[in-house]
Amino acid sequence: MPPQNRKIASSNFVDYVKICCRSGRGGDGSAHLRREKFVPKGGPDGGDGGRGGHIIVKANAQLWTLLHLKYRKHVIAKPGENGGKQTSTGAQGKDEIIEVPVGTVAKDAETGEVLFEMLKDGEEQIIVSGGRGGLGNANFKSATNQTPRYAQEGEAGKEEWKILELKVLADVGLVGFPNAGKSTLLASISGAKPEIANYPFTTLVPNLGMVPYRDHRSFVMADIPGIIEGAHEGKGIGDRFLRHIERNAVLLFMVPCDAEDIAKEYDILLNELKQYNPQLLDKRRVLAITKSDMIDDELEGEIKQLLPKGIKSIFISAVAQKNLTELKDILWNALNQTDEQWNG
Repeated sequence: MPPQNRKIASSNFVDYVKICCRSGRGGDGSAHLRREKFVPKGGPDGGDGGRGGHIIVKANAQLWTLLHLKYRKHVIAKPGENGGKQTSTGAQGKDEIIEVPVGTVAKDAETGEVLFEMLKDGEEQIIVSGGRGGLGNANFKSATNQTPRYAQEGEAGKEEWKILELKVLADVGLVGFPNAGKSTLLASISGAKPEIANYPFTTLVPNLGMVPYRDHRSFVMADIPGIIEGAHEGKGIGDRFLRHIERNAVLLFMVPCDAEDIAKEYDILLNELKQYNPQLLDKRRVLAITKSDMIDDELEGEIKQLLPKGIKSIFISAVAQKNLTELKDILWNALNQTDEQWNG
């Protein structure tokens, strides 16, 4: 089995699930009439039915994947109980809670509409609401109808298919073709240990690393699976990785110094992002020319003249530890400076 396939088979990273959510039915209202020893013809005292259980999505910062939902295709909440005598309301149906990582987006499976995004630990959102409980006959008593013998049925629950997608939350996202040196950089400047090899698509899932910075500060960097031309159309490993870039504040484009045309590679990468989501071009961008330990100062100067304009660039080598401190300075400024400072 090729190494890429072995990694796919053994991966515990799941960033997309489609599940059927069925909320609970509301309980029926009661049509009970009060009957006691000394009150043979009491009025209506039927209580309301209880609400059916909701399907609730809850963000949990301890989770980093949707793996636990991969084989859970159906989520079913409990129905509400019927109303009782003495205007007693039926118990609510038990809610079903789906825990997801922070950064998860919920969508309607039929329309593709984004319902909500989970951005904070502990945040809860109702993805499918339970049916309302029916009203008991006590609610229908009036001057002209003092003994109603009917009550309202509970509302049916809903059965809907929903999609949960995880978008990795990181400060800096690494963007580049396969084998551009993204994983090597992440391993070099953070505590992450991504798989590194000389075949394309070594990285098949996003890897996160905490990058230490001056004065005990830090920022999060994400190694996103490599882009190929046409990725927005689903080529290569498709556009699965592109949604993770949406969550990154800064994009670090990485092109190796031995590329045939660095400016052209950068333009292709930029175009893939534009075709997927034009708003990605509003993010701050930095260009790193990787593997620059293979060239001398003279060749570096020549390459510098050919680099694309309007983007901060730097020559780095993760293996030789070249300009990594300077790179972190640039990224920190990109994350924290005002527009005037960054563009000045």
